[in-house]
Amino acid sequence: MVAAMASKRVAVIGASGYGGLQTLRLLHQHPELTVTFLGGERSSGKRWSELVPFLPLPGDPVVQSPDPELIADQADFAVLSLPNGLAAQMVPALLERGVRVVDLSADYRYRSLRQWQEVYAAEAQEWQRHDSLLCEQAVYGLPEWDADRISKARLVAAPGCFPTASLLGLLPFLHQGLIETSGIVIDAKTGTSGGGRAAKEHLLLAEASEGVAPYGVVGHRHTSEIEQAASHAAGQAIQLQFTPHLIPMVRGLLATVYCRLRDPGLRAEDCRTLLEASYRQAACVDVLPVGTYPSTKWVRQTNRALLSVQVDARTGQLIVMTAIDNLVKGQAGQGVQCLNVMAGLEATTGLPLLPFYP
Repeated sequence: MVAAMASKRVAVIGASGYGGLQTLRLLHQHPELTVTFLGGERSSGKRWSELVPFLPLPGDPVVQSPDPELIADQADFAVLSLPNGLAAQMVPALLERGVRVVDLSADYRYRSLRQWQEVYAAEAQEWQRHDSLLCEQAVYGLPEWDADRISKARLVAAPGCFPTASLLGLLPFLHQGLIETSGIVIDAKTGTSGGGRAAKEHLLLAEASEGVAPYGVVGHRHTSEIEQAASHAAGQAIQLQFTPHLIPMVRGLLATVYCRLRDPGLRAEDCRTLLEASYRQAACVDVLPVGTYPSTKWVRQTNRALLSVQVDARTGQLIVMTAIDNLVKGQAGQGVQCLNVMAGLEATTGLPLLPFYP
């Protein structure tokens, strides 16, 4: 680990959304990272307390227009918690001025700008982009798998919440070639905060409460993101089935991955041993004993991922389960984890690992 230098300055852009709020909460008492700039176009000129009275910040700062010159003058790093398409309008100018960026949107998760334009077609029509080289250069921000490249990166694309949970369970087995690359199915459940803070009819209490519903059943945006990382780990193109479900809870995400073992003689204990070996140095990932299955409540408001594995000897199926907090390890916490690695700090610095339970 590179020795840490003086406290690093961080700008948070789009601070009043769920991602921005979680980022500020995590950085508020961070020992080595200090928030020195709050940016927001619509809230520019307002005191923070006018916008978010329940999360007081030292000095009650004024939210400023996210001008790259101002940001570069006041920050070493920038966390962008902006709508898809909008982040890419700021990133090139920030990088040109020496600001290292962690982007919480999907703008740089794909190595190909063309693929982003296909998957995020509506945003691509609204926002013109000419930064294909940056898409190729951006590092996918899953620290458990790419910490070395993240530590040197100018631009880190924090993964989506569903890809984070799905890939943490799936990648060790693809990397070792222990599962078939066809027929992979991911069934995931998430709380309503995954839809963001903006008003949406299906997230109203009367709509979401007392019911469970699938959405994005074929072609959910995160499907191709998961496939990209899975294909890279397997060394071949992979197509898989991914179906998310909306659960009437505020936060939490549970992903269950089903795949077929190449060696039908492998037992659950063997697969657990592989997971433990894969994440032995990953302080934010814990592997549960065989027969103990993760609950979203066990990771609430933490940056932990809880993994468990089971094998159905009757069908030859491997079942891998991952629970995360969708707003922390699935978004802002992972962004701060990437900041830590970029700043030469321990990955867990300032991050909560014990849940608020019950």
